[in-house]
Amino acid sequence: MGEVEKLRIDKYLWAIRLFKTRSLATDACKAGRVKLNGQNIKPSAIVKIGDVYQVSKGIEKKIIEVVDFSYNRTDSPTALTKYKDLTPPEETHAFKSAFHSPVLKRDRGAGRPTKKDRRETDDLITGMFEEED
Repeated sequence: MGEVEKLRIDKYLWAIRLFKTRSLATDACKAGRVKLNGQNIKPSAIVKIGDVYQVSKGIEKKIIEVVDFSYNRTDSPTALTKYKDLTPPEETHAFKSAFHSPVLKRDRGAGRPTKKDRRETDDLITGMFEEED
């Protein structure tokens, strides 16, 4: 029993709070959203201190370096000490997704938008996204 317990990557990602459940971490590994040196890894891969992992969750991408092992899920401040976030600052994009687009306000009592109003709004929004390219 003197041997140190080996830590699986899915359990580590769950313990440092990158995934809400261990099964979500396992599914991410199986789907190829967790990479070590650009290579997909299995959920059973053993974690080593100094390893650098690329983790994709939806539109969010993180690059983390293992600093210390965490066998059990702990509170967030403790979990943050177990890894180093190497994610580069994002290039300035206007919006990460459609949910972060500006909210267009209408005057109270102006009534329901007409078809012409909707077209103008659509043109305004598509013009914002075309400027990025």
